[in-house]
Amino acid sequence: MRTLHLLCFFLLWRPCLAVPPGSSHGSADKLSLLSFKSLLLDPAGLLASWNSSNYLCSWRGVVCGLRHPERVTALQMNSFGLAGRISPSIGNLSFIREIDLGNNHLEGQIPEELGQLRRLEVLNLTWNLLEGSFPEALGRCNRLSYLNLAMNHLQGELPSEIGSLKNIVSLELFHNHLSGQIPQSLANLSSINLLDLGNNTFSGAFPSYLDKLPHISLVSFEFNNLSGVIPPSFWNISTLISFSMAGNMLVGTIPPNAFNNLPLLRVSYMNVNQFHGHIPASLGNASDLLKIQLNVNFFSGTVPPEIGKLKHLQHLVLFGNSLEANEPIDWKFITSLTNCSQLQFLLLDTNKFAGVLPGSVSNLSSSLLGLYLEDNTISGSIPKGIGNLINLQALALSLNHFTGALPSSLGMLQSLRALLLRNNMLNGSIPLTIGNLTRLNYLEVSSNKFSGTIPSTLGNLTNLLDLHLGNNNFIGSIPTEIFNIRTLSLILDLSYNKLEGSMPEKIGNLNNLVELHLESNMLSGEIPDALGDCQVLQNLYLENNFFEGSIPFTLSKIKGLEILDLSSNNFSGHIPEFLGNLSSLHYLNLSFNNFAGELPTFGIFANGTALSIQGNEALCGGIPYLNFPTCSSEWRKEKPRLPVIPIVIPLVATLGMLLLLYCFLTWHKKKSVKNLSTGSIQGHRLISYSQLVKATDGFSTTNLLGTGTFGSVFKGTLEGRSGEPATIIAVKVLKLQTPGAVKSFEAECEAMRNLRHRNLVKIITSCSSIDSKGDDFKAIVFDFMPNGSLEDWLHPGTSNQLEQRRLNLHQTVSIILDVACALDYLHWHGIAPIVHCDLKPSNVLLDTDMVAHVGDFGLARILADGSSSFQPSTSSMGFRGTIGYAPPEYGVGNMVSIYGDIYSYGVLILEMVTGRRPTDNAAEHGLSLRNYVEMAIDNQVMDIINMELMTELENENARVDGALTRKRLALVSLLKLGILCTDEETPSTRMSTKDIIKELHEIKKALG
Repeated sequence: MRTLHLLCFFLLWRPCLAVPPGSSHGSADKLSLLSFKSLLLDPAGLLASWNSSNYLCSWRGVVCGLRHPERVTALQMNSFGLAGRISPSIGNLSFIREIDLGNNHLEGQIPEELGQLRRLEVLNLTWNLLEGSFPEALGRCNRLSYLNLAMNHLQGELPSEIGSLKNIVSLELFHNHLSGQIPQSLANLSSINLLDLGNNTFSGAFPSYLDKLPHISLVSFEFNNLSGVIPPSFWNISTLISFSMAGNMLVGTIPPNAFNNLPLLRVSYMNVNQFHGHIPASLGNASDLLKIQLNVNFFSGTVPPEIGKLKHLQHLVLFGNSLEANEPIDWKFITSLTNCSQLQFLLLDTNKFAGVLPGSVSNLSSSLLGLYLEDNTISGSIPKGIGNLINLQALALSLNHFTGALPSSLGMLQSLRALLLRNNMLNGSIPLTIGNLTRLNYLEVSSNKFSGTIPSTLGNLTNLLDLHLGNNNFIGSIPTEIFNIRTLSLILDLSYNKLEGSMPEKIGNLNNLVELHLESNMLSGEIPDALGDCQVLQNLYLENNFFEGSIPFTLSKIKGLEILDLSSNNFSGHIPEFLGNLSSLHYLNLSFNNFAGELPTFGIFANGTALSIQGNEALCGGIPYLNFPTCSSEWRKEKPRLPVIPIVIPLVATLGMLLLLYCFLTWHKKKSVKNLSTGSIQGHRLISYSQLVKATDGFSTTNLLGTGTFGSVFKGTLEGRSGEPATIIAVKVLKLQTPGAVKSFEAECEAMRNLRHRNLVKIITSCSSIDSKGDDFKAIVFDFMPNGSLEDWLHPGTSNQLEQRRLNLHQTVSIILDVACALDYLHWHGIAPIVHCDLKPSNVLLDTDMVAHVGDFGLARILADGSSSFQPSTSSMGFRGTIGYAPPEYGVGNMVSIYGDIYSYGVLILEMVTGRRPTDNAAEHGLSLRNYVEMAIDNQVMDIINMELMTELENENARVDGALTRKRLALVSLLKLGILCTDEETPSTRMSTKDIIKELHEIKKALG
């Protein structure tokens, strides 16, 4: 009887027991997930538990149900670092309710089989590399409430089936390449609360049906191509909490009563459109507003004082309009803003504000972080109470008409990071209290009328990156305390003042400084040896002073020096030859000094257009272009005379023995078959075929870095000589059977023979020999670049090695600048102009520090001295360059010029910023990449920016702290630069390298 009771108990409770792993349904889900795993790469090993021997529901990221414990109900695999593709087998998990694969590196298309998951409620695939169109089949997942496909590469139009998702609450598709009109079927999403379609390429009119969605509260269509006016019904959506229509082509005015019916509104972004008219006073009725951005439009008139009714206001961003203030009554809105106790950012720069800034600005919220009034015509003095804004981090008043002295209360702003006062008419002394701003990173007071001495308390600013005191009336010596600010790394500008005394020895403390301006003062003495410790210095300006003595040899340690101006001083002695060895130097001005002796003729001294040296009467020699007299014997340094007769006989005997030895070795070499011939580029190390075989492990495919038309490139390790360490090299082995390969080899050797520049790939040697089969062998050996080519970074799908890495905006600008410097050297600063003829991302290589080096001179052309104009090619290699990068004139008459390189360079810029190859079909409707960018530059520019760069913009900590705006403006500037470099009609009007470099320095400086 007891046994019977136990049996009944077991039968009754069996449903509550877990089904063993071998059950049929569990096995089906397990097989589906194993198939899903088979298409994934798992570098972090987080799917190690996914195998047949482990219980399905114990697998990491897998959640099983309670009622059906053998069935998978959720995949929670966010941020697992997975790559690969999503297997269609995921559509067999019929009990699944949640799929979260966000923040991985998945690519390929979203499988249509997801439409089979009728229980699916949550689908999160954001932050991946998915492409293709939006799956129509998802419209069958009618239980779906949360759908996030943002931050991918989806394209095409949204299907009308999206309107079938009646239970959808949140739909996020931002940051893709979706296009077409926003479908009318979205009006059927009666449950939707959040709709974000921003940063796509949607076009057409702004949707008119949003007021039909009863629960809609968060809406974003920012940075699309929407046009026309905002429908009046939009302003009646009382459920709105946040909306962004920024970055479109919307026009019209904001109705006077627009904000009367938006009681819940907290965020309103209407910036970067074409709105005009006045800002409505009804804005003050949206009492919950936190953030308002109306910048970069055509708004005019005064700012309504009703804005002060917004008690919770944090961000007010109005820059880039035509707003006015002239009389005190026009500034009343500043006084009203003192009621906004949570105000953090007030951006009023680049408008038409004039008159006197009211003192009430000092009574704004103590929580204010940024006050921007730059680029207006505001006059009067800076309010004395400005120090009341004790949490202020940025005070930007540059480019106005401010007068008077700086208020001492500035010293109370101890949270300040940026104090920007340049280009005003401020006067008096710099208050000593400026030294209290110990968190300051940027101090710009240049182009004012400041006088007195530079306060030594500036030495307290130990976090300073950038210091501009130039173009004032400062007197006295340079305070040595400044040179204790070891963080100074951008620019130190003390130029155009009346400073006296010597350059302090402590200058060597600034070993991270990039640019030093001391020109146009009354400084004297010698250049201290310690200046050579500033080893990253690029630009050094010391002209128009009273410096004397010789140029110290320690300057030879500054390997990256690009500009050196020592003109109009009292320097004397010989011009040191080490200046010619500075391969990065592209401008040297030694004019109007007292230099004497023979001029060097190599490096920078071989390029007359990059060298200014007039006004030194005791110089001789140099290249003919400079027209200095020939050096006579008395100009030259006396050399000790050696006795002639005692050494003649031994010398003749030695020469005779050497001649016999040479003849013997030559005869022996001709007789020997095994002793293979080697060759090298003059001045470079000799290397043999057998050494290259050993270095590359027999040219193993595991060492293959890439292959091209004329050769293959291998990685190798070259043994050092005499105890020297081994060298990692790249070996380009020519495919001699390919027509033109030999000419390519000869062209590259000839072009690289005398080239020395930090932005050119350094050649180690060449080898012209015979291989083990007795066939001709030719190779060129270069420095190895560990970060691969620019092609790998722009289009990582072509390289597994660099698949996870992306370029940020600062790296993008730096690489573009590096390539420009390389072209500038090739075109203007060598013995003769060199045209690269094949500039493209695969020929730009990146070293350990991400410095760019231009390589592959197989198609290079050396022009006649002084020539930059078109010349017919005598090469038999035919069309020069690569389709998409070669300029149009190369296809007509086969002409080459430096202007052709500028065209290729412009295409490279556009490719880096947009992420599109010039041969991509994505340049819609058969347009060239240039035309594609040109059409979007004025109205839709953010739609064409490379996804990774746009992601960086979205990741800014504060959308209105200035960084976001600066980065967007930098991207626009880069695109405009690319357009100017790719003029297709008149090649000679393309920008010069000099102007390109100047523009890029401005962009880099603006980014900070």
